[in-house]
Amino acid sequence: MGRKFLNIEENYEYMEKLIAEFPDQLQEALDIGRKAHIKSRKYIHEVLICGMGGSGVGAHFVKDFVSETAQVPILINKDYDIPDFADEHTLVLASSYSGNTEETLAAYTAAKKQNCSIIAISSGGELMADAQAAGFDTISLPAGYPAPRACLGFSLVAQLFALHKSGCVPNFFEEQIIDTLERIKLEQEDMRSKAEQIAQLMVDRLPVMYGANRTDATLLRWRQQLNENAKHLAWHQVFPEMNHNEIVGWKGDYSQLLVVALRHRDDPARHQLRMDLTREVFQHWAGGYMEVYSRGGSFLEKSLYLVHLGDWVSYYLAELKGENPDEVKVIDHLKEQLKKYD
Repeated sequence: MGRKFLNIEENYEYMEKLIAEFPDQLQEALDIGRKAHIKSRKYIHEVLICGMGGSGVGAHFVKDFVSETAQVPILINKDYDIPDFADEHTLVLASSYSGNTEETLAAYTAAKKQNCSIIAISSGGELMADAQAAGFDTISLPAGYPAPRACLGFSLVAQLFALHKSGCVPNFFEEQIIDTLERIKLEQEDMRSKAEQIAQLMVDRLPVMYGANRTDATLLRWRQQLNENAKHLAWHQVFPEMNHNEIVGWKGDYSQLLVVALRHRDDPARHQLRMDLTREVFQHWAGGYMEVYSRGGSFLEKSLYLVHLGDWVSYYLAELKGENPDEVKVIDHLKEQLKKYD
């Protein structure tokens, strides 16, 4: 459950602080990852990352970032169960900021039963207590944050270090993360200005977000932040898949929709061509269309630049709508209802 304040203005101030300190979180996450004690594993055939919501979105970035260097397949699990093939040759990363996410705990329990190799990533809770008692490798995250979505830097970097120290990926990411946090510090005010302009365009429309296939994790993060911080519905799809189905649905008056294309200037040429050609469809039927380009050197840096920009968009949209960015009462209510069936 999120941290509560006396009034909504204090919630705005606290969320603003959390977003602004993202570069500091990345630096702290690097320090935590460097100190983590993770044993090397020689016989891993695949990696299964288990996590939900804000604790799970980091897995999508990790999978994309390590796609060219990973020694084994990286799979993402967002359910109570894990695949039957998972065994002692499967490395399971159980990621839950609170340590009490019921789906992740169930997947972790299944991983124990199937004799998987396990690394737990959490700030505490049942997951951390059980993993430490069982002698599994763990990475402890700082406690006290109001919600997992405010801890992307911690979970993302912890997962990268877990994979590196276990022998699944090389350490390509430390310098790139340092470049990222330095860029964000330098460009923070410009990013905030851009984000406020984007939020103003979204306030009366539903965003439909697109990007090249490798941008899927960033699109997912934007959607989740708009959902939770701004209480705003959105959806996303990627190219080229969008051209094989969703494009046909773009026929009619969709003036209530705003298309936001998240782009990298070095996206695959064929993807860029498809996006350029499809732009005409959006401009004809949608209520608005805009392109947002990343900045940076590495794919990791460019992706986290867009992530940080999207976090600011969700913040300003919440402010424009008068929504409390910390409040997630409907999730809390659902959890309470689920307890009745335990």
